[in-house]
Amino acid sequence: METEKQETTQEKPVEKPQPKPPEKHQRWGIANIFSSENNTIVHITDITGSETLARYSGGMMTNRDKDKGTAFPSMKAARKAAGDALSKGLVGVNIKIRAKGGHYKRIPGEGAQPAIKALLRSGLRIGTIENVTPIPHDSTRKPGGRRGRRV
Repeated sequence: METEKQETTQEKPVEKPQPKPPEKHQRWGIANIFSSENNTIVHITDITGSETLARYSGGMMTNRDKDKGTAFPSMKAARKAAGDALSKGLVGVNIKIRAKGGHYKRIPGEGAQPAIKALLRSGLRIGTIENVTPIPHDSTRKPGGRRGRRV
């Protein structure tokens, strides 16, 4: 009886969870989000920008042309891209948002915000968010010439 009690009271070694790798060994990337009125493109690369890890667009998620630039397809595209990036070992991303720019709209389309939220909710850590829309520092000339587009 006493030997049985001694065996049961003996503590089993508790396995400790594996520590996460230090910050400098974690793999980060860049998420380029191009959002216009008509479409949203989510392109995730490595930190140098040379290797594409995932690229999806709102048009790949829906078969209706009018829905390509809306919130839901861009959310689905970002979720799929984040899943691919996580499976390839990415821990977090720095986000670069871009609109059409130039003499077109300089404000990103309606799919940009949901794409950022989807990246965050899918488990990727977010480092920085910056707007890289090309903005001219002088005037840009609209296409069509002096007399405009003749229809």
